[in-house]
Amino acid sequence: MAAARAVNLPDAAGRFGRYGGRYVPETLIPALDEITAAYQATKRDPTFKKAFFELLHDYVGRPTPLTYAAKLSDRYKRKIYLKREDLNHTGAHKINNAIGQGLLALRLKKKRIIAETGAGQHGVATATACALLGLKCHIYMGTEDMRRQQPNVFRMRLLGAEVIGVTSGTCTLKDAVNEALRDWVTNVESTHYILGSALGPHPFPMMVRDFQSVIGREARKQILKKEGRLPDLLLACVGGGSNSIGLFHPFLRDTSVRFIGAEAGGRGSALGEHAARFDGGTFGVFQGMASYVLQNTDGQVMGTHSVSAGLDYASVGPEHAWMRDTKRAEYIRCSDDQALAGLHLLSESEGIIPALESAHAIGVLPEVVKKTQNGAIIIINVSGRGDKDVAEVARFEGVKL
Repeated sequence: MAAARAVNLPDAAGRFGRYGGRYVPETLIPALDEITAAYQATKRDPTFKKAFFELLHDYVGRPTPLTYAAKLSDRYKRKIYLKREDLNHTGAHKINNAIGQGLLALRLKKKRIIAETGAGQHGVATATACALLGLKCHIYMGTEDMRRQQPNVFRMRLLGAEVIGVTSGTCTLKDAVNEALRDWVTNVESTHYILGSALGPHPFPMMVRDFQSVIGREARKQILKKEGRLPDLLLACVGGGSNSIGLFHPFLRDTSVRFIGAEAGGRGSALGEHAARFDGGTFGVFQGMASYVLQNTDGQVMGTHSVSAGLDYASVGPEHAWMRDTKRAEYIRCSDDQALAGLHLLSESEGIIPALESAHAIGVLPEVVKKTQNGAIIIINVSGRGDKDVAEVARFEGVKL
C-alpha cells in the first residue's frame, strides 16, 4: 500500500507524508507557483517531451548501457549489472535534469540561470545545458569543493559559466545552496534556479525526480530484455538523492524489488564526521523542505564530512525520507575507506573508474550481497565517472602525482 501511494506523491502541497513542502521567503512563492504550473503543463505537452527526449538521445547519448559486471558477479555469486550514467555527455546523470530544467527556463522566458554544485558534475551539466540553449549561467560552489574539484571548475568556465566561490560556513555544498537561494530571492524576476538534486522546496523534488526517472525506466526495459525478469535489488549512492531516486522511482510499485541507498559514512560516527542523515539526523527543516537533517539538539545544522564532495550534504531529499520511514527503501552508511576500496574494486575488476559518489554504492556491495541469495540480480547505478576525483584520491591516499 505504501509503495502504491508513493507513486502518486507528492500531494498538492508538495509533501511526501510529513516531508517536503515549502519553507521559503514569501518573495519566492510566486516563482515556485509559476514553475509548478509551467512544469505541470510540460507533462501534457508533446512538443516539450519531444524536444527533451530528442536531446537526451542525440546530445546526451541516451540510453546508457546496462553493463554486466562479469568479475564482480563471479566474485559475489550474484548477477551484478551496472547502469552506466558515467557514459552520459559530461560524465554523470546530472545532465538529464539540467537539460529538462533548461528547456523549462526557456518556456518561462528566464534567460539567466543559477545553480549550486558540490562535486562539480551538476555545475558542469548546467553550464553545458546553458551553452547549448543560449542561457546565461552562474554557478555557486564552496571553495573547499573548488579545491577538491579543480578540473570541473575549469570545465564550467570553459563552457562560459561564471563560477562564484562561496567562503561561508564549511565552504561546501550546503553553503553553495544558501548563496544560490539568496541570489534567487534578489533576482527572481529574471532568473531560474536549476536545483541539482531531488530536494529543496516543492516542486523541485518532484521535478528533478521525474527528469531523472529516465534512468530507472531504461534499466527496467534493459533488465527485462537481458534476464526476462525484474532485479531483486537496486543499489545507488544517496547525497541529495537524484541519481538514486531516478533509479528507484520507476520500480516503486514492484514490491519484490528492494532498494538500498548508500550514504556518506565519512570518518566517524560523531556529528560533523559524516553525512549519513538516516544514521545521525533528525526531523527538521532545511533549505526549503522538511526532511532528515544533521543538526544538534538546538536545531543548529551541523557541518558534515565526506571524501566525496557530492555526498557532503546535511539533509536528504524528502521522497527518500518517506521511503525510509515506510520501509520501502533501506539506507546504510559507507565510510570514506569503504568508498575508496569500492573505487579500487570497480576499477581493477571491470576497468571502470567510478566517481567517488558512485564508489559508495560499490563500497557497501560486500555488505549488501549478504542480504540476497546466490544468483540474485543486482543493479548498481554508476552515477558518474571518476576522472574528476583522481587527483583527490591520490592526495587522500598519499600518492604523489
